[in-house]
Amino acid sequence: MKRYLAPCLATALALCAVPAIAQQKATITGVPEIPVTSVPNFLKVPAGEYLGESVAVATNSRGHIFVYHRAAPTSKLWEFDQNGNFLKEIGKGYYGFEFSHSVRVDPQDNIWTVDEGTNMVTKFSPEGKVLMVLGRRPPAIGGAVATRTGPNPPAEKYIFCRPTDVGWDPQGNIFVSDGYCNNRIVKYDPNGRFLAQAGSEKPGKGLGEFNLPHGMQVDGKGNVWVADRTNFRYQVLDNNLKPIREITNLGVGWTICISPGPHQYVFHSNSNPNGNVPGSWDITGEIYKTELDGTVLGKFGKPGKNPPNFQVVHMMDCRNPNEIIVGEIESWRVQKLILKQQTAKAASAQ
Repeated sequence: MKRYLAPCLATALALCAVPAIAQQKATITGVPEIPVTSVPNFLKVPAGEYLGESVAVATNSRGHIFVYHRAAPTSKLWEFDQNGNFLKEIGKGYYGFEFSHSVRVDPQDNIWTVDEGTNMVTKFSPEGKVLMVLGRRPPAIGGAVATRTGPNPPAEKYIFCRPTDVGWDPQGNIFVSDGYCNNRIVKYDPNGRFLAQAGSEKPGKGLGEFNLPHGMQVDGKGNVWVADRTNFRYQVLDNNLKPIREITNLGVGWTICISPGPHQYVFHSNSNPNGNVPGSWDITGEIYKTELDGTVLGKFGKPGKNPPNFQVVHMMDCRNPNEIIVGEIESWRVQKLILKQQTAKAASAQ
């Protein structure tokens, strides 16, 4: 197997969420900068309302923007139109919402949420009707769930442990990254029946093993791309979840986005860590744009409190690869970034 280096609940969960993630500088050099600007006042939130930690963003085929954010008393899923005007809240009071982590929109414009607090992945219709649920929220009758110590129990087919992301292949099979305490990728058929998994409840460093798979997407060939955060890398698996290669020189591996269409691009976030620990702004925060073959085309973004800089990019939408929407934890905001034409050549593959 070849190894490629691509060139060029809520409060308790927050407190026990993986130790401050170590920051790691990307080792790739010579990557051209992509000029970028931020659209001012992009989202218009309802009067008297506020965005919380904007950990999850996605768009549908009409350009509507979905923001699944951590707010009081629980997480909220908001829909905005293509101009950033608020349309509606989806799933208000829903049992599967507690501590948001991801939102994605499938090719049929169904909206999928991944909730780290309830261990549930939910499929909503475009109108907001619940169509499918994967996983189960720990029932309140069992009492408060204590912070886990010691080894994780064996991973189960239909029970998650702090899942992080969801994606689909061209055949409609469902893939879930699971997550903070399990360290695996799970494949289900379009009806939600378990098919396979890579990794397990045990963290690992080998190919096909994970240590906090924090983001995940599937390309047009059915290959599964995983942001293997605590291993400071990305992994690419085939459709049967067998490892193809790893990418180890783009930094931490915080989240990933793959644009649709016949020519797909991959965006990788080497985000500055939670808390913006001293020194982290100097070596992290950038987003890399690559081809599917690993060729790095450019990078953009730096840590900072004012747009177009970032404070912890937790998730990206890249439906239009020249207009990237990013959700930030630390700044509690969503930015729409316009990528301008590059003047420098892309880095060559190694």
